[in-house]
Amino acid sequence: MSPSAIGPHIEATDLHQLGEGTHRRLYEKLGAHPGVCDGESGTYFGVWAPNAVRVGVTGDFDEWRAPVWLAPKETGGVWTGFIPGLGPGVRYQYCIESRERGTLFNKSDPFAFQRERPPATASVIAALDYAWHDGGWMAERAVRNGLAAPMSIYEVHLGSWRRVPEENHRSLSYRELAPLLAEYVCRLGFTHVELLPVAEHPFYGSLGYQVTGFFAPTSRYGTPRDFMYLVDTLHQHGIGVFLDWTPAHFPTDEHGLIRFDGTHLYEPADPCRRIHPEWGCAVFDYGRSEVRSFLLSNACFWLDRYHIDGLRVNATASMLYLDHGRKAGEWLPNREGGRENLEASALLRACNEAIAQDFPGVQTIAEELTAWPKVSRPTDAGGLGFGFEWDRGWAQDTLAYFHYDPIFRAYHHKNLSARSQYAFNENYILPLCHDDVGHGKGHLFGQMYGDYWHRFANLRLLYCFMWAHPGKKLLFMGGELGQAHAWNHDSSIDWHLAKSPAHGKTQLLVGELNRVYREQRSLHELDAQAAGFSWIDASDSAQSVVAFLRLSEPPVERVLCVFNFTPVPRRNYRLGVDQQGYWQEILNSDASAFGGSGLGNQGGVEAEPNPSHGRPFSVNLTLPPLGALFLEAPGELGPTAGPTGKP
Repeated sequence: MSPSAIGPHIEATDLHQLGEGTHRRLYEKLGAHPGVCDGESGTYFGVWAPNAVRVGVTGDFDEWRAPVWLAPKETGGVWTGFIPGLGPGVRYQYCIESRERGTLFNKSDPFAFQRERPPATASVIAALDYAWHDGGWMAERAVRNGLAAPMSIYEVHLGSWRRVPEENHRSLSYRELAPLLAEYVCRLGFTHVELLPVAEHPFYGSLGYQVTGFFAPTSRYGTPRDFMYLVDTLHQHGIGVFLDWTPAHFPTDEHGLIRFDGTHLYEPADPCRRIHPEWGCAVFDYGRSEVRSFLLSNACFWLDRYHIDGLRVNATASMLYLDHGRKAGEWLPNREGGRENLEASALLRACNEAIAQDFPGVQTIAEELTAWPKVSRPTDAGGLGFGFEWDRGWAQDTLAYFHYDPIFRAYHHKNLSARSQYAFNENYILPLCHDDVGHGKGHLFGQMYGDYWHRFANLRLLYCFMWAHPGKKLLFMGGELGQAHAWNHDSSIDWHLAKSPAHGKTQLLVGELNRVYREQRSLHELDAQAAGFSWIDASDSAQSVVAFLRLSEPPVERVLCVFNFTPVPRRNYRLGVDQQGYWQEILNSDASAFGGSGLGNQGGVEAEPNPSHGRPFSVNLTLPPLGALFLEAPGELGPTAGPTGKP
């Protein structure tokens, strides 16, 4: 059997853009594509392997023993061919002969749309046609993903969200997950889900962060069409889908990208830049044009073929800094003598520009843990071009504060207010994420200080503090149930807790916070602007109380947010406000409906013409123990159905 030439399938312009580092649609050209050539059905193959002597395709069809050799293009290092009789479902790999290695070796297809279920490593020919039914969502996505929209994200690891105890605790498939996840997310009022990486990864324990199949959703839960069905179902329920994307590194498994054609092709040849010493994985060669085209195309692929609404770029800091995780002598400076990885930052800008041009309304999110400037500012203003940045500093400061005995919280009061120094430098998402509940830390409930009741009260207070603060919200699965033990990716979250009164009431609070957050314009409309936030009192460290206003665009609506971080009720606590009239208590974390003591303000308070805190009026409040109050200003009373804490 000999392959036929593909002809115009890969054109000179494709090879030029590949070599230039600007190709955004390489997945349409390279990889395995079922089709017809000279009237005969089969599959087109294309692979970049510039240093190979020969490249062939081997698989089920030749019993893995007699490769069908591909033909090299004249330029670009690309090998192509058409093999008749091959179609979807056939397993294959590339058989490569290299000058450096001197022997034949097999590699999985870097552009394969499907992989075998691990630990098997073969690529699988797959078609990506699918009849989408999410037109309504796609038409309004730009608004739903916008800075002014409420965005409350439920972070999910698909393999451990829910399992089947009766079937040896197996994970659910994409199609089994679809209706269950959509119903649950809708019921709790989240607007988006964020999926830990779904691209194929050989080691399940990596949680998807060590990818070998960058264009293939993991086959652990089904086929590419099954994953499309999951996204489609979520969209039909009005739920956006963000996906973790991992361009920072890849594992060194022999079937993967490492030394793909016998040379350091996807990774740098320089040993000071090739391997990430902390993780033991390979780093992409961001300075190589063809690698830039690979990653640029991979970002666009998930948005194009799977209708993904946003990419959260993992480990951005490890990309941006040459010395990340390296000691002195283990890294080399850039051409300007600095520690910044200029090629990586250029790639991120190029990706964000391409996504903004080709997929308007899609968001990109950076997990950036340093002080790199203008992460979420446009590239033409000198920024990296992301839509949002995770505020991990807020999460670390806040969780550290909640670890303390309330007796000592007065000495750590600035943990609550430090964020105001930078809160509007970027467009932030406040994340209580998977990193906060694994690695032996225990889940959020287990990290709260105190006995059983006080831990629940602290957890409710933590959630209210996050939902009140400027910035979009993200909560990792299980947090809504007050799960106590550390997250274990080998088992599902503790669903039985929902039947326990205290845990079920915590779940109820999360749903109520999402409802209030969506309905109150002041709590989301100006999340990324200083005009949406105003301190009333950030200095009462003696009583561990803070209070601030959230404000909307004109006509201005206001919500007063007050937090008592001690178990001592504060009666006759006066706070200045800028509006006279009745301030309605729209949420009280100490309401009995949420498992609290039921202490509150009988539904609201009347503002008096007594100036306080530099404001013309004031309210006299009862602050519940370890409690949060949200009070809506007069004149903008909205719907308040559901438990609002009016004992």
